[in-house]
Amino acid sequence: MPEEVLFKSERNQSREEIASSLRSVADRLEQGDSITLTSGSQSVTMEPPARPTFEVKAEREGPTDGPGELSIEFELEWDENGSEGDGGSDQLEIE
Repeated sequence: MPEEVLFKSERNQSREEIASSLRSVADRLEQGDSITLTSGSQSVTMEPPARPTFEVKAEREGPTDGPGELSIEFELEWDENGSEGDGGSDQLEIE
């Protein structure tokens, strides 16, 4: 299935700025509100269902024998038709 990018923003930020952005998303999720992403002239509003699939991924990109780029990715997924994600059975812990 082809992927259509509806919004993308990427820039260096301090840990505090990133935490503030994640906290804003967490607050909106907890309140059941929609989430609006805005950067420059780009803007998109999304309405996650009550139980979307939450994917967390830690990756290293680059050569296997040398330094590469590390990342932590957080992703919420759900079907556009409103059905909720199937999720996995393993419990996620973040410390």
